[in-house]
Amino acid sequence: MIDWKRVEELREEIGADGFAEVADMFLDEAEGAVCALVAGLPATEVEGQLHFLKGSALNLGLSDLAAICQEGERKAAAGRADEVDAAQVAAVYHASRANLLGGLSLDAGAA
Repeated sequence: MIDWKRVEELREEIGADGFAEVADMFLDEAEGAVCALVAGLPATEVEGQLHFLKGSALNLGLSDLAAICQEGERKAAAGRADEVDAAQVAAVYHASRANLLGGLSLDAGAA
């Protein structure tokens, strides 16, 4: 799920060009973090990657991604990084990314 109110707030705060730059940067960096999680990270790095993804997702209104990352972050912080479902994080990331980009494309077409 995308929090479109948050997306609009951020766009108003930093402008359309600034938002596009932030969104592009997040998607590039998040792709790398998700790929690293799926490929397998040392347990000591899982929490940090999930924390980064969670914070960035919250900033951009990607609430489902933030929630799944928060759940994984808690597991990793409790010493249970092996219980983090990296494939699920990746699936939610890709669905959120597609939803965000699709919604932004529709929004741009209406402008």
